[in-house]
Amino acid sequence: MTRTNVSPTATQPNQLFYGDNLEVMRQRIPSNAIDLIYLDPPFNSNRSYNVLFKEKSGDESPAQIEAFGDTWIWGYATEVLFNEISESSAPIAVKDALEAVRKLVGENDVLAYLTMMTARLIELHRVLKPTGSLFLHCDPTASHYLKILLDAIFGPTNFRNEIIWQRTQAKALMSRRLPSNHDVILAYGKTEDALWNEESLFLPYEVHELDEKTLSKYSQVDERGRRYQLTSLINPNPDRPNLTYEFLGVTRVWRWTKDRMEKAYDDGLVVQTAPGRVPRMKRYLDEQRGKPLGDVWADIPPLNARAAERLGYPTQKPVALLSRIIECASNPGDVVLDPFAGCGTTVDAAQNLGRRWIGIDITTLAVDLIDARLRHTYGESIREKYVILGIPQDVSAAQRLFQQSPFEFERWCVMLVDGQPNEKQVGDKGVDGVIRIPVDARGASQRIIVSVKGGSTGPSHIRELIGTVESSKAAMGVFICLKEPTRAMQEAANHSGIYRYPVNGKEYPKVQIVTVQQILQGRKPNIPTTLLPYFQARRRYGTDAEQLSLG
Repeated sequence: MTRTNVSPTATQPNQLFYGDNLEVMRQRIPSNAIDLIYLDPPFNSNRSYNVLFKEKSGDESPAQIEAFGDTWIWGYATEVLFNEISESSAPIAVKDALEAVRKLVGENDVLAYLTMMTARLIELHRVLKPTGSLFLHCDPTASHYLKILLDAIFGPTNFRNEIIWQRTQAKALMSRRLPSNHDVILAYGKTEDALWNEESLFLPYEVHELDEKTLSKYSQVDERGRRYQLTSLINPNPDRPNLTYEFLGVTRVWRWTKDRMEKAYDDGLVVQTAPGRVPRMKRYLDEQRGKPLGDVWADIPPLNARAAERLGYPTQKPVALLSRIIECASNPGDVVLDPFAGCGTTVDAAQNLGRRWIGIDITTLAVDLIDARLRHTYGESIREKYVILGIPQDVSAAQRLFQQSPFEFERWCVMLVDGQPNEKQVGDKGVDGVIRIPVDARGASQRIIVSVKGGSTGPSHIRELIGTVESSKAAMGVFICLKEPTRAMQEAANHSGIYRYPVNGKEYPKVQIVTVQQILQGRKPNIPTTLLPYFQARRRYGTDAEQLSLG
């Protein structure tokens, strides 16, 4: 198969794909191109696992049900994929493992999910470099099945760790079982040569939270409050004539040369507790690597409702968790792939740590969120460092997207004008998203209602939007259409009135119409400077003035 793209390099931009990750990997990512893979795939034990937003009724978003529908139900599509794997060049062990799982669990939703995952794990193994690693994040209801498949694909000898991430404290007593408060992260190397940064696998000592063993070991405190212990300066090799000398009245075979010993003594690092005693060295606690990191991670809390990095994504993981994984299994400049990119935590952490990255997601909503997150966090110049692929670039592609999924088309159109799709898919009045504009330096903002139509349109749609703007006390309205608006539609918009922007008094049409083609050609709505959506993503770098609260 000819692949039309390669992974990012020092001279190529990072890549954010909209599309099915299986097809993207097969068509766009060559073999042996990726240094580290992290994935947090949806699982049918929790139907809302990867659902960004819900309906007004509380049901999942139809766009995402459509996107993930084949992962939940065993049917024709999953049967075809199962047979494709069985007839492919995949290793016999992989085919046998999947067939065994089929006999074990039966033809049901679990098998559909595992079939979907097997096809993708085969591709993920292919794109990894021999020095690469994979970290698969899952819940305990799926981890045992996935480990069987991973052993078959990667080989059991390349299994590294089952990492337990304690994502929350146990909240309540359960009448029939213990509460579930952890996730599982399965770590594999592609080969025994997989990169592993040992120096990153230590936790800094917290001076006020030291265990008894460490307190006993580092029992002494200097005048500056630094804890230390006294350790030996004797050389373990007694046959070192060049290191045998007298120091402070004591002759030994020392670890250091005499010049180094005298300098360390002058610096206060060598101590003789009494005349005639063997001098010893001060070893400070804060200069040590820290506590060795184990496979139970209880020191990274989940995101609470007030966390600065929280984006409203139900299964969003903290940046600290992804940073730890990236640091322990990759180096700066390496390529990190997240095939279920979601809200972009992996991408954000990789960017911050100087790694190259590829993110893939099957919803335009997630791609939009990641784009906005990066721009908020690192500033608008970050857009020069990545490309968004798979999103329509012309009208014919937009028409195909509308035919494939009207919901995804609506969200894509809202994305084009830096709006945020509704958290609730309102079924009336044609409200598909909101743009926010700042109205003072304290963070107050006003709303611009966005309505999208991919099919037939008429002046009634414009009048309906005008009514919605007035009734909701919004500042303005923007109507985006795939077809050219009629003269009657334009006349209705022309009679919508004027909005006067309170910041500078500039006047704008209250309601205006813009076509998809115009937006793609660079003509955006005539509105004040907007605030990017998903406002919880804060810029990490820049002045306080740049970190404008979005209200």
